[in-house]
Amino acid sequence: MLQNTGALAGRTLFVTGASRGIGRAIALKAARDGANVVVAAKTAEAHPKLPGTIYTAAREIEEAGGKALACVVDVRDEEQIRSAVEQAVAKFGGIDILVNNASAINLTGTLGTSMKKVDLMLAVNLRGTYLTSKLCIPHLLKSSNPHILNLSPPLNLNPIWFKNHTAYTMAKYGMSMCVLGMAEEFRGQISVNALWPKTAIQTAAMDMLGGEGIERQCRKADIMADAAYSVFSRPLGGPAHTTGHFLIDEDILREAGLGDMEVYAVEPGHPLMPDFFLDVETDVDTPSSKALPSSTKTSNPIEETFALIRTVLSQDLVQSTKGVYQFDLSGEHTGSWFVDLKQGAGLAGQGLPPSPPDVVMSMDSALFSRMFRGELKPTMAFMTGKLRIHGDMTLAIKLEKMMAAMSKSKL
Repeated sequence: MLQNTGALAGRTLFVTGASRGIGRAIALKAARDGANVVVAAKTAEAHPKLPGTIYTAAREIEEAGGKALACVVDVRDEEQIRSAVEQAVAKFGGIDILVNNASAINLTGTLGTSMKKVDLMLAVNLRGTYLTSKLCIPHLLKSSNPHILNLSPPLNLNPIWFKNHTAYTMAKYGMSMCVLGMAEEFRGQISVNALWPKTAIQTAAMDMLGGEGIERQCRKADIMADAAYSVFSRPLGGPAHTTGHFLIDEDILREAGLGDMEVYAVEPGHPLMPDFFLDVETDVDTPSSKALPSSTKTSNPIEETFALIRTVLSQDLVQSTKGVYQFDLSGEHTGSWFVDLKQGAGLAGQGLPPSPPDVVMSMDSALFSRMFRGELKPTMAFMTGKLRIHGDMTLAIKLEKMMAAMSKSKL
């Protein structure tokens, strides 16, 4: 991992959403240099499902060698942000670095997204980032090496990143547009950049969205903390100075001389899930070079695949999933099929499910067979537009558990 150099000693970071996850990891990395960290987050009391509070994070920061100020901040509330900024300046003498990390996520389509959720994502991601930046900038302008870092993606206008969760994409891209505008507005005065992970990062939010086992496909938040540290270590106006850029964690660390990214993997050697908003080269249109199992060499591989699916259905799988899936297949073997993991020991077969589906997946029948043989990751198929999903995204991700069971059975 990237070694601390002391570059942030005595500097003050204002980090939104720092009570857990990536915000906390960035705060602790800076603390090891002896930095001052303002923990600006909502959680003052322990949450039953989410780890950490502003006070536990502050304690960890001080144990790591830094100084901390815990402030209850909902980034939708202007007065709470203003108060936290004033407290930070009073205690530490100023603000050198702002990390806009606080974010809200809801991966649903237009008809399935309530306006309450839309308003939440726009208020936290876009408005919260803009407002926090606006209130910190007067103090950042007094720093000798000021930075604003938004944890937001590159502005990728590929429709794939809009069609399944338009509201979330607009909210995250709002954070990125703040980078685009503020970097030019304050060029030469403040370094303003975005940072985004190349792969999924293990956080409480990812665990809740992805369900059991998803962490095996993730990297630790430390990779984002190390990448942020590398950016903050670059002096304003120096040869490595960067502003107005959409940075990717792995690229930043390779530039810093790190070659082995396995140290950041939750489970080294396990395939990683690429993150949203990054176009990835895939072989989804290329026939697999792997020899096909004999069971797939039939006149109707879909029927054979469902015969295999029925062999792994169980009450345990039903209890851990609780979802009904419908597959609308096109291509050579057009038709609808279903897997019911909501009752008894599960059901699977041709036609529509016996009860309304929680998830409807649409894809080419050839891709369906490859997906259940383990030759094509559902996540990759979805992110490249080859798989269309309507319904509960959390349950959609859980389907991978059944595929893993098939793989373990070597069917």
